[in-house]
Amino acid sequence: MSSLAAFSTPFANSDGRTTAFVSGGADAYANARQVLSRFDLGVARNRRVLLKPNAGRTVPAGLGITTEPQVVAAAIDAFVEAGADVSVGDSPIVGVKELQALESTGIADVARARNCRVLYMDKRRYVEVPLPEGRAIHSLRVCPDVFEHDLVVSIPVMKTHMHTRVSLAVKNMKGCLWRRSKVDLHMLPAVPGYGDKSLDVAIADMSAVLRPHLSLIDGTVGMQGLGPSAGTQKPLGAVVASADAFAADAVACALMGIAAEEVPHLRLGAEWGYGIIDLERIDVTPEDWQQRASPFERAPTSLAIEFAGVDVRDDKSCSACQSTLLLYLRRFGEKLVADFGNGSPVVVAIGKGHAEVPRGTICIGNCLLEHRARGVFVPGCPPVGSAIERTIDAARAGVPSPAYAEEIETDDEEDEEAV
Repeated sequence: MSSLAAFSTPFANSDGRTTAFVSGGADAYANARQVLSRFDLGVARNRRVLLKPNAGRTVPAGLGITTEPQVVAAAIDAFVEAGADVSVGDSPIVGVKELQALESTGIADVARARNCRVLYMDKRRYVEVPLPEGRAIHSLRVCPDVFEHDLVVSIPVMKTHMHTRVSLAVKNMKGCLWRRSKVDLHMLPAVPGYGDKSLDVAIADMSAVLRPHLSLIDGTVGMQGLGPSAGTQKPLGAVVASADAFAADAVACALMGIAAEEVPHLRLGAEWGYGIIDLERIDVTPEDWQQRASPFERAPTSLAIEFAGVDVRDDKSCSACQSTLLLYLRRFGEKLVADFGNGSPVVVAIGKGHAEVPRGTICIGNCLLEHRARGVFVPGCPPVGSAIERTIDAARAGVPSPAYAEEIETDDEEDEEAV
């Protein structure tokens, strides 16, 4: 994988044109093979290729949360037929084990059926990568597998996102960041001189060194509304491919009814020269590709989790905690209110910005660690829904919250050396 100064992709057109390809229909595998056939994959012969899907959560396929396995299967077959040495890997969100995520999504199954290596990218210590021109961040902790492959292919699922507008090929590379360092991008202070959220600036910074050589965007079943995991399914039946991740994202955005210029990390990255998002400068095949467009419901620009009888106090939380809490309330909210309401709303807090919380607050996530003595504390970054329910069940039974500080997972940085 190359840094920005040396970045090039063998899949780009020799004449300098920026191209993208769209295919559609009921067969996800066929759609992916069709767009991949437009590239000379022979340049990957005898080279190591890392396929990086979105397998960040422990969910089954087909929900629009993770990449469709048949799109990954098509990419494996196409690159193996071209003579490449292919691996599939990801680093999921904090609180999710790589093995569980890749297995539950069906991606591990299609890889093993093809004798393709499945990489759990968080296993080994990170590579520290400097970002000398970074605006929001000045270094990244990257999973070492990324740099041990000659070519990286980003294979995201097409989603709206409650914090970044969309989650596509550029943002999918955030899954190459090691373990909890992904969370760090959500916790940054405002960036002087920029009106955009620090997270957006950081993702654009990230794309300076984590740009894929080829992007294959799965729009078989996407997610709309409260993506990345709490939205609703959006069947589109399309696949997009380009050697320019920004161009692939711009075309996918158009299919979703969103202008790429409205997406801060895409706009900033394009302004800094990392890719093209102007559709007038992208040759898209077929000419009638926009007929496949079907507007996605957008994520709200400000999220207020509302549930009858619950007072959610959210101050600077990340999307992982928000999604976890929303899904928990959908499933267990009525029970929570019945057990803890006592005639007044149950106070639940998430986020790192709380100077104080009321006594009796249910504090969700490690960001609330300092307030654990104020009520019920649920550790995790983010805690999974089952952990929330177990902790609250214990509180219902009158079991006091223990001192969780020593039980929260750490990266054990002192016990390992950086690669």
